[in-house]
Amino acid sequence: MTALKILIVDDDAETSELRQLVLSAAGHSVDILTSSTQAIERLEQNKPDLLITDIMMPELDGLELTKRIRQNPKLEGLKVIVMSAKAYEFDRKRAVDMGADGFIPKSIKIELLKEQIVKIVEDKMTLTYWGVRGTLPVPGHGSLRYGGNTPCVTVEFMSGRLLIFDAGSGIKALSNHLMKLGRPRLEAKILISHPHWDHINALPFFVPLYIPGNEFEIMGATQGDKSVREIIAAQMDDVYFPITLKEFGARIYFRDLRQETFTIDNDIQIETLLLSHPGYCLGYRINFKGRSICYVTDNEMYLDDHPSFNPKYIADLVKFVNGADVLITDTTYFDPEYKTKVDWGHSCISKVVELADAAGVKALHLFHHDPDQDDDAIDRKLATAREALTERNSAVDCVAPAEGGIFHI
Repeated sequence: MTALKILIVDDDAETSELRQLVLSAAGHSVDILTSSTQAIERLEQNKPDLLITDIMMPELDGLELTKRIRQNPKLEGLKVIVMSAKAYEFDRKRAVDMGADGFIPKSIKIELLKEQIVKIVEDKMTLTYWGVRGTLPVPGHGSLRYGGNTPCVTVEFMSGRLLIFDAGSGIKALSNHLMKLGRPRLEAKILISHPHWDHINALPFFVPLYIPGNEFEIMGATQGDKSVREIIAAQMDDVYFPITLKEFGARIYFRDLRQETFTIDNDIQIETLLLSHPGYCLGYRINFKGRSICYVTDNEMYLDDHPSFNPKYIADLVKFVNGADVLITDTTYFDPEYKTKVDWGHSCISKVVELADAAGVKALHLFHHDPDQDDDAIDRKLATAREALTERNSAVDCVAPAEGGIFHI
């Protein structure tokens, strides 16, 4: 990363000087200002790349300063990091709401400061896989490398915001991870593609849902006369499961989605598309600061000679994923397998490659593998997809993510 021009605004001169030494040694140009009331004028004059400020300051606190910066067109593009000894979740959220690009507790080890600042300035989305299989979990020797859990994927932002896509058995590993972090208050959006068992069956095992103070919004497609809330409640009916929805201790909201576009916190745009799959199934596109991730599973793209092939749907799908940085998509079958499983709601390698190439996505992630495919079969699937892309002279990068795989977008 190139050197940054940084202004530290904090009434604690001693701590600011220590930060200045560390960041200057890392190659950055760092100035200090102890009066927050002079900050706007100094920022307009010197045009730094980054402001680091505190919450608890006399005259003008860091949150109000951040708000004024975001209202000032002369300071458009300025990155703002709030550092504070107040490490409450409420204060972190307030900082983000006011327009801060990140929040760092003052208790952070000084040697980790520069790395954390770089991460916030780059502001990348962190894409993590917790389950990549389809239909049902497949534990055993054949799934040691790619993992055996069903769909769960997260996208996390440097501000701490979290999106969870699907609640297959992989969400249990996510639950364990979040509990180890020990965050005092957790908020997230859970976006369900559709309510087939492999996409919702582990939601009752997501421990953060039972903890008071946490807050979740569960979104997904309605199924005719059934709302998302009714669908989730039904799978936890005491006939099927010993713990009901009423046992959740967190604050839970439900939102029924259709094919639409909406925004989260003014800067995360979510687009949805109805997919070709039995029942109502939604694909999601996350747009954030010029970057995008598409989560498109489960989805059947018929071969061109099939009576159900719909060129308009394919055109709509190409438009939906066009230019995405990452396309995560259902690649359940090898082509010969697909010919015996038409109308099951899933796609084969050749159609997925065709879609990724036509849409000009940067990276194709093969996903939702058939339970009869072991790790070696997924290796062959990946090799087949890469060979097909090479034959097309395509620039698309193709990978088959494994459980625990992390990508920074």
